[in-house]
Amino acid sequence: MQTNFWHEQKAPSFSLAPMEDVTDTVFREMILKNSEQDRLHLLFSEFTSTDGMCHEIGHDKVKHRLQINQSEKLLLKEKSVKLIAQIWGKDPEKYYKTAQYIAQETDFVGIDINMGCPVKNVVKSGCCSALIQDPELAKDIILATREGSDLPLSVKTRIGFKEVVTNSWISHLLGMPIDALIVHGRIQKQMSDGLADWDEIAKAVQLRNEIAPQIKLIGNGDVLSYQEGLDKVNQFGVDGVMIGRGIFKNPWLFSPGLSEVDEERKLNMLWEHTDLYERTWQGNKNFAILKRFFKIYCKEFHGAAKLCHQLMQTSSAKEVKEALDFHKQNIQLEELV
Repeated sequence: MQTNFWHEQKAPSFSLAPMEDVTDTVFREMILKNSEQDRLHLLFSEFTSTDGMCHEIGHDKVKHRLQINQSEKLLLKEKSVKLIAQIWGKDPEKYYKTAQYIAQETDFVGIDINMGCPVKNVVKSGCCSALIQDPELAKDIILATREGSDLPLSVKTRIGFKEVVTNSWISHLLGMPIDALIVHGRIQKQMSDGLADWDEIAKAVQLRNEIAPQIKLIGNGDVLSYQEGLDKVNQFGVDGVMIGRGIFKNPWLFSPGLSEVDEERKLNMLWEHTDLYERTWQGNKNFAILKRFFKIYCKEFHGAAKLCHQLMQTSSAKEVKEALDFHKQNIQLEELV
């Protein structure tokens, strides 16, 4: 029987949040490559629709979100990082079927239910953070997912929908058969605005201690560095932290021993990311998705803004390579002058 990594997870744990068009197998591999041993513990897939997974035609259009490259598998094993599939929807039966598929057909070692995404068109359909307003449906979804798979199960959510309801909502979830609860310190109405309320996350920790001490509680929101994560663990009592947008400020966030990242390292990572993306998806995913990452790598070095502008005009790995070579040539010429 498979061991439950949540039960064995030592505090503090660090995880990279599931993010749409971000945490595919390619970006996860880049983060793994650039993380120090035992600094990153959990990785999550992109949001995966249970409706899409259970649709006769839509299945093939959605299942790429659950792709795991062999090179990523090797790094996961080498660095002892657990990979979790995050799923969303509102039909318990489809959660059951999707959980079965993940357990039987993929190498994910855990499942996470999205009850936190605040995007308006998703919420209008009654999914994700909308479930905060429908606790009974949320319960049915959790039970169906648990029935469909014996993989470790977690829920990612927020502290409320239109208003803060930490006590009632978190207490409800803590009564469910889950192994971990990830709490983002904002309500749906805030989206990503304002500051995450870590005092409410601390309330969730206290509720956990009283109701279900065996459940791991992870805090999420506004953690921009490894040290900030450690500070949050010490101050608010969470078992770990999940980092989302902070990775866009520093893709080397899980390498706290790296005091400075020079231009060469940034551009090498940019190229490796681009090359792996094209080899992985072979034109089946929009190349433009990569451009959000170019902005991450192209900053804080001479000529970065100009290079970034050139990269925004590219549409293939070949063109990216040409832009990088042109940048290097220009820098060398400037140094000779």
